[in-house]
Amino acid sequence: MNKRKLIKPLSYSVLIVALLLVPLLITQPYVLHILIMMAVNIGLASSLRFIATSGQFSLGHAGMVSIGAYTSALLVMKLGLSFWLAFPLSGLTAMCIAFLVGYPFVRLKGIYFTMVTLFFTEVIKLTAEQWRSLTGGVAGIIAIPRPNAIIIPGLLNANFASKADFYYLALMMVVFTLLILYAIESSRIGMTFLSIQQSEPLAESVGVNSSGFRVLAFSIGCFFAGLDGAFYCHYLSAIAPASFGFLLSINVFIYTVVGGMRRFSGPIMGAIILTLIPELARGVKEYEPFVFAGILLLVIFFLRGGVVSLPEKLSKIIKRRVAYA
Repeated sequence: MNKRKLIKPLSYSVLIVALLLVPLLITQPYVLHILIMMAVNIGLASSLRFIATSGQFSLGHAGMVSIGAYTSALLVMKLGLSFWLAFPLSGLTAMCIAFLVGYPFVRLKGIYFTMVTLFFTEVIKLTAEQWRSLTGGVAGIIAIPRPNAIIIPGLLNANFASKADFYYLALMMVVFTLLILYAIESSRIGMTFLSIQQSEPLAESVGVNSSGFRVLAFSIGCFFAGLDGAFYCHYLSAIAPASFGFLLSINVFIYTVVGGMRRFSGPIMGAIILTLIPELARGVKEYEPFVFAGILLLVIFFLRGGVVSLPEKLSKIIKRRVAYA
């Protein structure tokens, strides 16, 4: 029993050390770019699943990413704030707007709430396109500065002039996101979210404020979407409304479902696989939505628990064959 308890922390430690060594072993900027975008997608998919643990599903993640991106860019470029201050403020801005949006509509259930969040994404996109004096309109904002350098004499000199520096920042961001989301989900609050998802009337019968907890889950999930947006704009140094449309929300949804929504590791696996597939098949890049749709249909029909349930399913098939042999 003690050995089993040690296996998980040890495996996680080995994984983190391996991830820290990646830029030392892989120096190709293109490969590092894929890993950086993978980290962003993992954060988005995991935060979307977190919202779903309360029984609501959002298609407004693209709008929240957009809010985080524009907030950080404008705070740095218009007000002259440091990236390290604008970064958390972007997440908090997305969180506050999520609260303002979620509070009046939280009583809507199922597809109705999902449609409201989808409408919200389009409203944010149209606002960014039309408010030219602030957002640059359809052309967006360019020449967004890199994060401020972190210099510790003799120890650290990160000026974010290389992909490796952004890789480490993305790694820290996704680890922070996963640790916080896992801690909340494993806590009493997380158990309350699950109870609302499974049976809202039963949860309310024991005094749970289901509406309040749903708004809380929605706000926390959107906070991390805002952080991802802030990182994204400073990493690419340019943003435009077209980058944060309906397709982004759908892609994040597909990452979550393909990986598996029942387990915490599901969105992580989904984001990794569906970030790699388009890069491995760049010759058919224009058909990416159709590829994603095909994978989603295959998972829905043959692997309802998502990719993370595949080992368990294979194990059952093998046991049945051995039993019949």
